[in-house]
Amino acid sequence: MIIDAHTHIFPPEIVRQPEEYRRRDRWFGELYASPRALLVTAEELLASMDGAAIDLSVACGFPWADPGLCREHNDYLAAACRQYAGRVAWLGIVVPGDPSAPAEAERCFREGASGIGELNADAQGFDFAEPRVLAPLVEVCQSYAKPLLVHVSEPLGHLYPGKGSAWPQRFIRFLEAFPDQVVVAAHWGGGLPFYELMPEVARAARNVVYDSAASTYLYRFEVFRTVIDIAGVHRVLMATDYPVLRQRPFLERVRRAGLTQQELAFVLGENAARVFDLPVRREAS
Repeated sequence: MIIDAHTHIFPPEIVRQPEEYRRRDRWFGELYASPRALLVTAEELLASMDGAAIDLSVACGFPWADPGLCREHNDYLAAACRQYAGRVAWLGIVVPGDPSAPAEAERCFREGASGIGELNADAQGFDFAEPRVLAPLVEVCQSYAKPLLVHVSEPLGHLYPGKGSAWPQRFIRFLEAFPDQVVVAAHWGGGLPFYELMPEVARAARNVVYDSAASTYLYRFEVFRTVIDIAGVHRVLMATDYPVLRQRPFLERVRRAGLTQQELAFVLGENAARVFDLPVRREAS
């Protein structure tokens, strides 16, 4: 089973009228300032999946700074998951630190969300280096045994829209505060797995799983082999960040990244099914 562990879909009204939401949310305005920036609905995601032979995608919304926009987006994601059950799973979005966050996370889990994310510190006004702000949200996630998907970025390298400053040296403070919380660190955790050669970092990150979202813009594809060798094959998820990257060519490049068939089985689906507790189709014997 092939699973894309990190995609983004939007309600049709946002796709049709992005200019209104550029005015309403600063971070959305930065990421989607260009008229060529692509926004897609659930139906467009399904069409892409069919073209790439991807069985299931984990869909995120957007890290809105307004809890009301989060709730509206969550409603759309829940409805899409119901309509396309078995093809789309979803993650709820909340504003960490906002008093409404724990209750909204609970509502999302009752509606079938597979986790919370993609949280973004720069977009939503929190700091991983001050982790106690996130404690009420983490408590809810742990009570439901659900993961958090978070945006982590590189302290080095080129600038790009949405990069932000959620660097590993900040993110590690959060991991040290909540060592038992399962966390999916997007974009290869901003390079955090390379620091797992340090024993204290490996201990703090033991419940972190790394996704490959937007890899083409960030690393050579040898990153798959390298992170597997450092962190282990069970801690890597194939993720495109669609529609940032197209699913079919990305999947083809992963298959050519020098992994064994068993490693590909974990990276392309089994790890995501475990982390997000997703239904997995079994072939008839």
